[in-house]
Order: sequence, then C-alpha cells, then structure tokens
Amino acid sequence: MSVETRGLGVFLELRKRLQSGLLVVGANVAAGPADVAVSSGGDSSLLIRTPRGELSLALPAGVAFETGSCIHTPVGEPGGEELHFRLRITTERSEREGPTSMMQTLKAKETYSFHCQGCTTRLLEDRAFSRVLPLPNGNWNAIVDDWCCHPDPFANKKLLPRAEDCLLGDTFVLLARDAGCDHTLTQEVGSVGAADGQDPKKPCHRLALVSCASCSAELGEAVATGTLKLYITQVVVQPAVGDERPDASLNRSSFLEKTVAARLWDLSSSLSSFHFSLQTPDGKVVLLLWLLNADSIIASVPETCVREGGPSGPPASLSPSLRAARALKLLYISCSGASTQQREIVTSWEVNSIGHPLVLPLQVCEELLQVMDESNSTLPASMRCMRSYEVAYLRL
Repeated sequence: MSVETRGLGVFLELRKRLQSGLLVVGANVAAGPADVAVSSGGDSSLLIRTPRGELSLALPAGVAFETGSCIHTPVGEPGGEELHFRLRITTERSEREGPTSMMQTLKAKETYSFHCQGCTTRLLEDRAFSRVLPLPNGNWNAIVDDWCCHPDPFANKKLLPRAEDCLLGDTFVLLARDAGCDHTLTQEVGSVGAADGQDPKKPCHRLALVSCASCSAELGEAVATGTLKLYITQVVVQPAVGDERPDASLNRSSFLEKTVAARLWDLSSSLSSFHFSLQTPDGKVVLLLWLLNADSIIASVPETCVREGGPSGPPASLSPSLRAARALKLLYISCSGASTQQREIVTSWEVNSIGHPLVLPLQVCEELLQVMDESNSTLPASMRCMRSYEVAYLRL
C-alpha cells in the first residue's frame, strides 16, 4: 500500500541501553548546525530550538538529556540536506522494562470480560479460568519427531481447552464457547488457499470464521465444536468490573500497533528470536519482520507542525508539549510488493526456515503493513531503508 512521504521537521531517537541518541532536523526547518540548539527542560523534557520555533519533547520518566553533549554529525546521501546530531542521555533502570501484553495479564482465578475491539460489544460471559496455559509454539508439529522415540502421539489431534481453560497461542487464545455467543457472534464457512487462483497446487482450506454480530468484524475461528480461537488483535480483554466497556478513544491503528509491539517484545524475550514471519491461517507469508532494537524512544514532528516564528519576536513554541514514546525498531519486507533484491531475501527466509511464524487474518496483516508504511513515511530519508529492508517503529 502506498503511503505519501511527509516533510521532515524534527526526528529524535534515543537508545536507553547505549545512553545515546540521534536528532535529525529537516532542511526546511534549519539551514545549518548553528541554527539548532538543544538543552534540557524541566520534568525530563528536551528543548530543541530552531529558527522555526522551540519544540518541547517530554521524555519518559528516568531519561534525561546530558547538557552540552549534542554534536553535529555530517552525513552523505541519502541524508541530503538533513542535519544530524549525536547526543548523550542518562537513564535510570526501572523494575520492569518491557510492556504488559494481554497474554501476561491473563491469570487463573481472575474474572475477565471479552469485548470486540471494533465496537466494544461484550462477546462472552465473564470468565474466571481455572487454568491459563501456554500452547506449544507455532511450529511444534515440525519438531515433534525430536521429542518422541515412537510414532507421533499427537497425529490428527488438536490441543483444545476444557470448559474453564484458556490456552494461549502466539497470537490467539483458545477458549470454550458459552451460550451467550449465540447472540454476540456469527459464524460462516470461508475458504482460504487456492481460492485466489494464484497457486492451483496449493490445497483449499475451509475455516469456520467467527465474526462480531454487531459490527461484522472478523474475530477468529471455530476450530472445533464448542471451541473458539480469538486473535489478540481483534478483542480487548480486561478485568470484569460491572458493565464497564473498553476505552473507545484508542483508534484501530494505535491498538493494533501497541498489541503487536507488546507481543513481539514478549516473544523475542521468551524465545530469543528476533525474526518473525507474519502469515495467514493457510500459511501464506505476508510480511517479514526483523526486530532490531527494543529500547528505542522516538518522537517525530512533521515539518507542517513546526511553526514559523515572528520576524522580530522570539521563535514560536509548540503547545502542548510533545511526548517521546518507547518503540520497537523493525526492519520489514512486504512479500507481495518485494523488489528483486527483496525477493532474494524472502526466498532465503523460506529456504532456511528463518522467522518464527505468527498467524493473523489477511486483513490484519494488511492493516499492520499500512501502520508500518505510515511509520516509514515519517522517518528521515536517510533512515527509511537499511540494505534491502524498509525501516519502521512500532510504539509500545
């Protein structure tokens, strides 16, 4: 999907582990290094002064700019006329560095409500699980022969939850269907695989797709009679408190970005895997992801948001203060629009089984690609590509 590239105003990336940062200022905001001044503001903020105005960037708690450490760093193409500055920061280590994902919040003996992320409709009766258990990772069938010295005991068998179980997959939860689902969920049989006609040798699979009865959003699948598979990108799970509904102020793109970012963080920490292959339920690879940094703090201000100062007065100030956010730095390749060099990388990933498989509906894969393309469009020209990969940040 094509996303229009934005004019660069100011871009900031800080690395907590390296205690350093990169500041990039667009050519239309400052003509030379002397036009840029960086100082520390109160309450963990960073002040960036340019002829266009003064930007105040609020930093996360425990992160502070080291006064006098900002140094201009010349760059060549494709940086063009961008101004690059290196700077130092000081950080305080917090008790928990990572985000909290939905998978980590689910615990036995606690009561939860499940809502459609699109319209906030309550989908299931409140659940108090007796067991919350992780499923084997996505490719466990491929290595089962290494576990057993006799024929595969799991052949043609599914791992299904009991009535009060919640089983956690990489991108979904498995749980038992309740009577209330008849009013909140709809189910229809859909085909995936050879139906698109692109690969006649590939078998066509039929799935029992489950959707929200209120807004028709696809939520997951009915993997067996009485068992639901709900994708974490489609539902909001929270402690059950009366008739309280999820916060509807978080738009779809932000919810998807934060949910996927938190899950990538979890998986990279637990599996020590930093390559991910985003696939549809029929195994079609849509997106390749390579997690580079999990400690980035970023802020991106478009040129149109940096106002001109008056001809005789002081530079204009942006109000309210902008906030720098924690994010994952990723390299990615869209398999559908891959160039010749990118296609070679895609083939290499397939041949060498690089990338932990993550399964999501095709529409969700396309939404995530749109989010990453949007992130890429906000980056300085010198940072949008790395080798044959595109670069994006997912905010936590």
